[in-house]
Amino acid sequence: MSTIEELVYRNRSYRRFHQDHAVSPVILEELVDLGRMSACGANKQPLKYILSAAPAKNASIFPHLHWAKNLPEWKGPVDGERPAAYIVIVGDRTISESFGQDHGIAAQSIMLGAAERGLGGCMIANIDKPALRVALNLDDRFELLLVLALGKPRETVVVDELDPKGNTNYWRDDKQVHHVPKRRLHDIILAEY
Repeated sequence: MSTIEELVYRNRSYRRFHQDHAVSPVILEELVDLGRMSACGANKQPLKYILSAAPAKNASIFPHLHWAKNLPEWKGPVDGERPAAYIVIVGDRTISESFGQDHGIAAQSIMLGAAERGLGGCMIANIDKPALRVALNLDDRFELLLVLALGKPRETVVVDELDPKGNTNYWRDDKQVHHVPKRRLHDIILAEY
């Protein structure tokens, strides 16, 4: 069992996967259960989940996702490096018209659970929502909120300290190691004790 600190440090945004490493529907259900048990505004529980682990369904989701804003020349993972599974988080408007941060809280719980199981993933909010709605045959009562891409990571992601200019853009080096700059702890604490 990993500590929460280990899981948070291990939980990076992975965008390339071992596509042939299957993620079982049982694991997807276990991960959604972590989202279900997470805090939510007024305990309304308006989130619903679409699970995908079948190659054909995955293929119907993939083209509607935009993968890395800071890497405009990269069009996303190539065949063989695509996610083995997805969890699509939607809000049910018959329960609530506003979803606040519920989907972010649930998604983080799901991603930490994935990290504990040796998986990685990426929370994707940059979605072609009209096209994905059609691909999933999703009723209008549901609002598309996030897509979680999941699988066994096929890339290395490292955390770097921000450069002197404060540039937060992630980047890849010539060995395709993904670098993510983070602010130092003492730079984000405004007041001490």
